[in-house]
Amino acid sequence: MMTAEQIDEDYRRVERAIRFLEQEALRQPSLAEVAEAAGLSEFHFQRLFSRWVGISPKRFLQFLTKEYARSLLEESRDVLSVSYDSGLSSPGRLHELFVTCEAVTPGEVKSRGEGLSIEYGFHPSPFGRCLLAVTGRGICGLSFVQEDPEEHLVRSLRRRWPGASIREDADATAPMARQVFTFGADCEPGPLHLFVRGTNFQIQVWQALIRIPFGKAVTYEDVARHIGMPTASRAVGNAVGNNPIPFLIPCHRVIKKLGEFGNYGEGPQRKKAILGWEAALTHGETA
Repeated sequence: MMTAEQIDEDYRRVERAIRFLEQEALRQPSLAEVAEAAGLSEFHFQRLFSRWVGISPKRFLQFLTKEYARSLLEESRDVLSVSYDSGLSSPGRLHELFVTCEAVTPGEVKSRGEGLSIEYGFHPSPFGRCLLAVTGRGICGLSFVQEDPEEHLVRSLRRRWPGASIREDADATAPMARQVFTFGADCEPGPLHLFVRGTNFQIQVWQALIRIPFGKAVTYEDVARHIGMPTASRAVGNAVGNNPIPFLIPCHRVIKKLGEFGNYGEGPQRKKAILGWEAALTHGETA
């Protein structure tokens, strides 16, 4: 069984490979060069990908091109008009989850989380170490560790819920982390409950994102049309950027209409990694 450190290092090497390819895309570097950038031999780089997502690096990298992103948008046209469970045919674990999103009441917004108890912990995931925060009413925060110290994520959590009682308890949050990031037919199905604090507009956008099926992608303009505000794509972008529970509220599935992947608060390489990982599962290309 892999340790948390090994899981995290796998992702870090994948991220380094993606960053290298972004920088050297016009030169079309060889597999050996990409492997070297990841700090591995070509043989071990191939093995890493097989362990991480079950496909070859070359095939995975095909999912990160603008051409693929454009085709994904074509395939996903009008995807927000169908029900969330239209995507349940894939073997990916996330397809078996039913995610519900509950917003705080106006009174709770005013109280700024007063009386709320939040536990948080840091846990491994396929996309690097993350902070997961939970309440008795559901998951209220998820953030991936980037360059900043872990304490930076804790401070952000406290700013979001300034009146709440917040304490670290990784043992309490570990079962939820396993439910979020474990994939396979032997896993218990959801539901996963999310508990969010935001403006009415932000919550509308986040609820729309939850309806984007696994392995699909839409544009900011698509989301704006879906919530009945077709001219509000810029405001949609701001709401996407303020998503407090990335991955489960899948803001990574919103890309630019020309096929560009766009920005991502959890890091642009991570956005591509998640989309490529979902594409591999959706296409049945697992080991």
